[in-house]
Amino acid sequence: MSTQDFDHFMDKVLQKTGIDLRKYKRPQMERRLTALRDKRGFQDFDSYFQFITDNPVMFDEFLDRMTINVSEFFRNANRWDVLNARIIPELLAHRKKLRIWSAACSTGEEPYTLAILLQQHGVLGQSYILATDIDASALKRAQLGIYEAKSMQEMPQDIVRNYFQKYDATQFQIAPEIRKAVTFRKQNLLSDSFENDFDLIICRNVIIYFTDDAKHVLYQKFSKSLRNGGVLFVGSTEQIFNPAAYHLKMYDTFFYMKDR
Repeated sequence: MSTQDFDHFMDKVLQKTGIDLRKYKRPQMERRLTALRDKRGFQDFDSYFQFITDNPVMFDEFLDRMTINVSEFFRNANRWDVLNARIIPELLAHRKKLRIWSAACSTGEEPYTLAILLQQHGVLGQSYILATDIDASALKRAQLGIYEAKSMQEMPQDIVRNYFQKYDATQFQIAPEIRKAVTFRKQNLLSDSFENDFDLIICRNVIIYFTDDAKHVLYQKFSKSLRNGGVLFVGSTEQIFNPAAYHLKMYDTFFYMKDR
């Protein structure tokens, strides 16, 4: 495979979608997309791009592979325990109407987990939860809120009983009051503008795939979108080594608070 072949592919993807693959770490992205291209029987990216352009289903497959849709409820449970026991009460001590953003939400497990926690704190009705992702097909699945039973095996059974309904023999659907509490929207984190005045922003296990320059820009944008005293929650491999550069300070492991 020539370097030029993939360069041209990135140019075409940017022109068609506004997604700039150059802001992702190239070795991982090139390897992942080459495997998908080869799986579909193409020897070069030029012919593969024409194929996915003419086939919307295959274009959605490309987006799924590019955006790495991996999500689960209460992923890294001990961090959600910190969020539930420390962060949310701290935020509620200052404002009773929380604004929360789940960035790169994939198929919705993360924002629905947030909604469940806010319901348990009794503030879901007056809170705003925004969930965004670049992948439209993932967002459609998220809005349905239907999940395989096997993906919920590690979830506390009282949460399953209280917030899920049996959908069919192998699937559950999140309760209507939880689904209605989340606003889903398509968004490109690297190029689109952000809303502001958030109390909590969660962006986990996505930033790791971006270049250092893209990370820097994204952290700046996240900081600007947080209110003073708001919190950014990142993934377990995404520690911010210079939080002060973004007017942030470590609050707990993988939680960063914006200066008040």
